[in-house]
Amino acid sequence: MLPTLADVHSAADVLRGVATVTPLLCCAKLDGVTGGKLRVKAECLQRFGAFKFRGAYHKIAKLAPEVRARGVIAFSSGNHAGAVAAAARMFGIPAVVVMPSDAPRVKIEAVKERGAELVLYDRLRDDREAIGKRLAEERGLALVKPFDDAEIIAGQGTMGLEIAAELTPDLVLVPASGGGLVAGIALALPQSKVYAVEPEGHADIARSLATGTIQKNEPGVRSFCDALMAERMGELPFAIARTHLAGALAISDAAVRNAMRFAFRYLRLVLEPGGAIALAAALEGAVDLKGKSAVIVASGGNVDPELFARVLIGD
Repeated sequence: MLPTLADVHSAADVLRGVATVTPLLCCAKLDGVTGGKLRVKAECLQRFGAFKFRGAYHKIAKLAPEVRARGVIAFSSGNHAGAVAAAARMFGIPAVVVMPSDAPRVKIEAVKERGAELVLYDRLRDDREAIGKRLAEERGLALVKPFDDAEIIAGQGTMGLEIAAELTPDLVLVPASGGGLVAGIALALPQSKVYAVEPEGHADIARSLATGTIQKNEPGVRSFCDALMAERMGELPFAIARTHLAGALAISDAAVRNAMRFAFRYLRLVLEPGGAIALAAALEGAVDLKGKSAVIVASGGNVDPELFARVLIGD
């Protein structure tokens, strides 16, 4: 069943006092570049460094107590993994996390530090969903999906309610891959034009909206935005996207690098590549922002220090 705006409000009640209400930052330089009045939703300042905590905590909180007690399992390239591990520790339950072996080191270490059991797989040869489902069945664990779940979407959508509490923007630009975050925000902000922003080469959301059916990315295609490499968007996010999104924008890796440098210089924010892609869309003029109010979602800041340093010096 698709989540609704009422479900997002219910999720906000669950997360109140647990998730951080992240700030909306103004930036005169950004306004000057785009010609609009922009705010940056600094979700990189969320607990554990990314928006994924909202959905993970909400999903685990909504499990039946006897189910939750047996533990949870998740598959993820990074931020969802860390969020599930952190939320499980807060509930005092075991967690198993299935991650690609080439995930950023900072994200692998975060899972270990939060006490979860880590299972690594080969991104090119293995099926993470099959691994997760098999382990869930064998061990009686509850599967916490990264995006294709109504309670995950509702949890991520609470970010949209925080935006709505301060303003109703003309546009919202949201990093997207599986689509849980952009779908949740679109539910929470029905009066705004919400755009998904995805990497070039992984522009399946744009193709899905254009064709009316879920499109997959080509196997083996990589992206600088490691957090935005889902094979395809989820069925529930797609169902919401078809009626609630204004469109999808594809952005180059070079533009993302520039956005990371811009965020550090002018906003004093450390953003991971996937977290900077919506800002990149604004800076590149991927959609007309002149004379408009807009919110740019900076969805995460869990970046390897070495990679971040290379970006700052312009590798």
